[in-house]
Amino acid sequence: MSHHPNFPPSLSISPNTTADDGDEFGILAQRDAIEKFGIAGRVWEAALAMCSYVESMSVDAHDLEFDPPFPEGRGWDGQPTLIELGSGTGIVAAQIARMFMGDGIVIATDLADVCPLLERNLHAHTGPSDSWKLGCHNVFVRPLAWGNMKHAALIGQEFGLSKDASSTGDAPSRSFNTLTHVICSDLVYFPELFAPLLRTLIHLTSFPCTTAVNGIYPKVVISYKIRSLQKEAPFWAAFGLWFTFHPVLCRRRRPRNPIPPSVVVDDHGLKEDVQAESWIPFGDTDPDTPDRTFVFYAYRRPESLSWEIPQSDQDLIDGVGARGTSFRKADDTFETLLLMVMEHIE
Repeated sequence: MSHHPNFPPSLSISPNTTADDGDEFGILAQRDAIEKFGIAGRVWEAALAMCSYVESMSVDAHDLEFDPPFPEGRGWDGQPTLIELGSGTGIVAAQIARMFMGDGIVIATDLADVCPLLERNLHAHTGPSDSWKLGCHNVFVRPLAWGNMKHAALIGQEFGLSKDASSTGDAPSRSFNTLTHVICSDLVYFPELFAPLLRTLIHLTSFPCTTAVNGIYPKVVISYKIRSLQKEAPFWAAFGLWFTFHPVLCRRRRPRNPIPPSVVVDDHGLKEDVQAESWIPFGDTDPDTPDRTFVFYAYRRPESLSWEIPQSDQDLIDGVGARGTSFRKADDTFETLLLMVMEHIE
């Protein structure tokens, strides 16, 4: 990439006017951050979708229920440890920190020159000077450029994400933590960044960053807004080779009554909820809105742990090495999901 990834040529973006989550993420703050940090300074639409998904951890705060709920994972027990890639303003990390209320570890990452923005915004939400915003105290900001194995390895060593790693710096004193979640919000946009992003996701879900070989699998949660399907589809075609992924589903919460009025008893004495809403993919499914938003959850394919990861970015996107072969190939999960959503709308 010949230009800075946060300052593409002819950059012209304005603040997200629907983001009203405090002064750190409001219109004025975004305008200032965009000037200094480029696209990293804006609150993007799919990040708000992720915040809504995270907020569902508080039953009283959301009128939707989700399948699967956040932060449900597979093969782990105890406090979660999350890494967010491309955190930008930090609005998602701040939401996660508030919901955890002191449990777990949240590691917000971005390019080194964006970390000051993250530090400022997250300190405002988790620092001791603002007691009403106290949530997860174990919130950390670290540089992590996509595709940079050194950055990822340093985080793994510092936070004890492998059994032979030792903690350093201001990270938790525990010698071993299990990486349970990798969070990505609105990161699929520039084709030249697809391979570095996928490479980092593969690295974080491989040994020694994870002990998936022992049956503990980090859950990857990705919020995504379609902007240019033709340009973005190659990422999903490559991602699906290494990960299984599905859309997060949602429906309206049922009234919490002992005997809901929607329940009727038939002639056989069987109860049926005649007003129960069906599950639908979470996001914007308005047929008149071409730029739909989704939230996906994914797990690493166990068989892929033995595959050779190609050094070439183009080979990685073209599927070389996936399924244990050097042939170019693609996964069709994303296309299938889009067809299912279109059929549901129709």
